[in-house]
Amino acid sequence: MSLKGKTLFITGGSRGIGLAIAIRAAQDGANVAIAAKTAEPHAKLPGTIYTAAEDIEKAGGKALPILCDLRDEAQLAAAVQKTVETFGGIDILVNNASAISLTGTLQTDMKKYDLMNGINARGTYMAGRYCIPHLKKAANPHILTLSPPLDMSPKWFGPHVAYSMAKYGMSLCTLAWAEEFRRDGIAANSLWPRTGIATAAIQMIGGDALMKQSRTPEIMADAAHAILCKPSREFTGKFCIDDLVLYDAGVRDFAKYAAVPGTTKFMPDFFVPDDTPQLPL
Repeated sequence: MSLKGKTLFITGGSRGIGLAIAIRAAQDGANVAIAAKTAEPHAKLPGTIYTAAEDIEKAGGKALPILCDLRDEAQLAAAVQKTVETFGGIDILVNNASAISLTGTLQTDMKKYDLMNGINARGTYMAGRYCIPHLKKAANPHILTLSPPLDMSPKWFGPHVAYSMAKYGMSLCTLAWAEEFRRDGIAANSLWPRTGIATAAIQMIGGDALMKQSRTPEIMADAAHAILCKPSREFTGKFCIDDLVLYDAGVRDFAKYAAVPGTTKFMPDFFVPDDTPQLPL
């Protein structure tokens, strides 16, 4: 189970879960292109494409930082082409970039709506459209999208319909691509956390209280690694929950993923279906 020599194209990976996935792949000796729009430090959010590249190189991989606004088709097309020219192809697409606003209809103006749907649903579709021709040429090609299971429960839509539409739009790409590109051997899967994940975004939304009820991004990185090492023709069209993936892979120690050591009660994430299996005690 190794991603050594594989080339990953990750959208929005300058921090958080995307960066953790990149670093985990780099530990195997992978090539990682980080396509994100953060070139200058943000006032509240740490990390740029350049600091991400440094972290990837330190972990043992090769990095390609690319300044790219995922809403701009020309920039995205150029980013994919630069990745192919640099590393010789693309083996894995990780659709990580996402925008969030947990607001109701009357509180969500069209600028916020367009931002979320432009990055989440449209950006995922467009990244796939430009990467898939290269994935067709790869050995064991994967698309991994960080989006939830398609659980059409009103409780996931009523409080924040614009955000839910944008995230489910990402998941619909997984559903479609797994079928559309099955004969090409391209795996398309989604990965979602059971709990809150301790990122700078969670810190901004809920402060220390939510951070203490969260797991570290490494649980998502390890789960992503397990999925991306699977045979693409055998594992596709799945909507995966992080700890279930790892349990199936043999992991039994989940305490190491607590953002605050010793925490046993975690905040459940949005969109996790009620019938999701629990880990065995």
